[in-house]
Amino acid sequence: MKVSSRDLSLVAVFAALYAVLVYLFSPISFYALQFRIAGILRPGIARKWILAVGYAIGVVIGNFFSPFTGPFELVFMPLMSFLAGSFGYLVARPLRNNYFVAGAVIAAIISISVSWMLNQLFNLPFFATLPYLFISEQAVCLIGAIVFKLIETRFKWW
Repeated sequence: MKVSSRDLSLVAVFAALYAVLVYLFSPISFYALQFRIAGILRPGIARKWILAVGYAIGVVIGNFFSPFTGPFELVFMPLMSFLAGSFGYLVARPLRNNYFVAGAVIAAIISISVSWMLNQLFNLPFFATLPYLFISEQAVCLIGAIVFKLIETRFKWW
């Protein structure tokens, strides 16, 4: 499989933007009721599957600033991010690469993953954290899908 220099550049920019946004908004990017502003980038994966790689790299870098840095933050969540992004792309692709569908799928997988991680790390009840994470993740991805749709009306960014 060949990766074009354009795709490689998009991956690098995607990863850097995600990591920077996590860092800039770190007070609300972590903990049980996280609201990752960086998540607005996730629906963009609907256009190019390789952006799932950039998303995972961005998660690794962003999670270095987590107060809970460890194997879950640096291995488990990047892996889940890559899988969520890839699955979001696969589901959105037959639907004309729909940003809203990709964002919803990614947000659902990430909220389940974070709830499970919080249960493992802090013994927080899975079903107590899941609804709040699900709502915040869906909200962020909905905003991101709207932003990407607006950008797409003027530019072919992918």
